[in-house]
Amino acid sequence: MFEQTFKNIDDILHKDAGCGSELDYVEQTSWILFLKYLDDLEVERKTKADLSGKTYTPIIDKKFKWDIWAAPKTKDGKIDHHKAQTGDDLKDFVDQKLFPYLKKFKADADSADTIEYKIGEIFSELKNRIQSGYNLREVVNLVDQLRFRTHAEKHEMSHLYEDKIKNMGNAGRNGGEYYTPRPLIKTIVKVVAPEIGDKIYDGAVGSAGFLCEAFEYMKAKKNLSTSDMKTLQKKTFYGKEKKSLAYIIGIMNMILHGVEAPNIIHTNTLAENISDIQDKDRYDIVLANPPFGGKERAEVQQNFPIKTGETAFLFLQHFIKSLKAGGKAGIVIKNTFLSNTDNASVSLRKLLLESCNLHTVLDLPGGTFTGAGVKTVVLFFEKGKPTKNVWFYQLNLDRNLGKTNPLNENDLADFVRHSKAKAESENSWSIKISSIDENTYDLSVKNPNKKEEAALRSPKDIIAEIKKLDEESADILNEIKELV
Repeated sequence: MFEQTFKNIDDILHKDAGCGSELDYVEQTSWILFLKYLDDLEVERKTKADLSGKTYTPIIDKKFKWDIWAAPKTKDGKIDHHKAQTGDDLKDFVDQKLFPYLKKFKADADSADTIEYKIGEIFSELKNRIQSGYNLREVVNLVDQLRFRTHAEKHEMSHLYEDKIKNMGNAGRNGGEYYTPRPLIKTIVKVVAPEIGDKIYDGAVGSAGFLCEAFEYMKAKKNLSTSDMKTLQKKTFYGKEKKSLAYIIGIMNMILHGVEAPNIIHTNTLAENISDIQDKDRYDIVLANPPFGGKERAEVQQNFPIKTGETAFLFLQHFIKSLKAGGKAGIVIKNTFLSNTDNASVSLRKLLLESCNLHTVLDLPGGTFTGAGVKTVVLFFEKGKPTKNVWFYQLNLDRNLGKTNPLNENDLADFVRHSKAKAESENSWSIKISSIDENTYDLSVKNPNKKEEAALRSPKDIIAEIKKLDEESADILNEIKELV
């Protein structure tokens, strides 16, 4: 049911003059979904308060509640079309009353780690782009059919929302940069293995995929106490995001996964001078796929000791500095980082190898990132001790990856199995850092254990082979004729 509802919403938004792409569909669906989620959350909280004999104070004032403006009902539970606004009346209410009311929550909230603050942030960043109040009414009616009451409903909704984010990769305007394949994220989380109490950070949070999967991984641990769950909700996941839409989607994604007030800040991470990062600002774990290929301005580069226009290289410096001593990281980066000969690349490899233990490099095949057209590696490292040995694993698949044939968890199962023992195999090997060139710190991925394909023969050799086989065949036929 949920999936069909999402499709119907997209069909309506496709007709609306204010929504031009999949990005707009996700953005507009997000704010309406959020308000429906908030209504179900209030119902859940009130029920709990009633059962324990406490008084519940609602978050949203009565005239702005979902069942008043969005979905007033008749006695038989159907939308009351006499009370439900539509057309210009609905659009004017949303634009001129609802959004200004919700924006004020940010200033009025007690602290940034409350859902009230997040309401204010979300509606300060968004605006209603649906131009037709009639289309808006249709979308609201469809969203009203969705439920966020049970764990199963929330779980299904989070998966569908992930699918919508993934589809943004086909929508242009760099939508794909918000999405890292979930099988890859799950694998990175498994290898890094966060524990309850760890502070986990992604400074290029995008749709918050790494934080969501880390939450799922840690929530699945047995015998979690009430205190553990409170730690996961309030003191575990931290992110920063520069772009407004990605910021909204990241918050919404975490809320749908069950983190009520995500610690995600709307800011340009690279605008922060890394020399200002102190111990209190550091994290136990960094999980990230920073954007690559960007060209940062000179004033941004001044915030980093190693000057470069490559966005991903600046992020890597930021992440190293943001880790606590003993902290762990799993970071996706272009594979050219391992071998580029420019000064910034060489200096950055030197910094990484001398200040961290780069214990594992996962070399991914082309097509892992649908539509990106670049090859990537994942760097796994711990801060505080220099690297002595690096274990490489080259993911070799018997098929080409693409939109219709994406990476799956089974593809990565062998890597996960071998990553603990760091054993050698046809796809894995180790190098000693003492053996690499100290002038270049080149870490090129060259698999010494992979069997070389047989060299292609020249056309002249092939023709000679065919002639020889023809002659042998003629001799056999002649022998048969003689026998007959």
